Amino acid sequence: MPKVTFIQPDGMQTVLEADTGTSVMRTAAANGVPGIVAECGGSAMCATCHVYVEDAYLDGLPEVSEVEDEMLDCTASARCANSRLSCQLNIESDIAVRIPEAQV
Repeated sequence: MPKVTFIQPDGMQTVLEADTGTSVMRTAAANGVPGIVAECGGSAMCATCHVYVEDAYLDGLPEVSEVEDEMLDCTASARCANSRLSCQLNIESDIAVRIPEAQV
């Protein structure tokens, strides 16, 4: 099973095993990971599941869709080159994401 590492703004890490094909957001929500609000439930309509993908895991991720790109412009915390919506990241292998200071 792939592992997802969630890194909180204070550096605290939570490592969870995840089912392949499940989104990073659903994994966080199912396990009560703080900082992933996911108001829209994974429809890429709210930007409250914004994460920063750690650089070592950027290769091999799907391209940012037009809808995701638009929503990333609406995040509460600064958009960066490694910003993604966790609802749009289906887990295929290990990944580490940093949770921003604010989601709403």
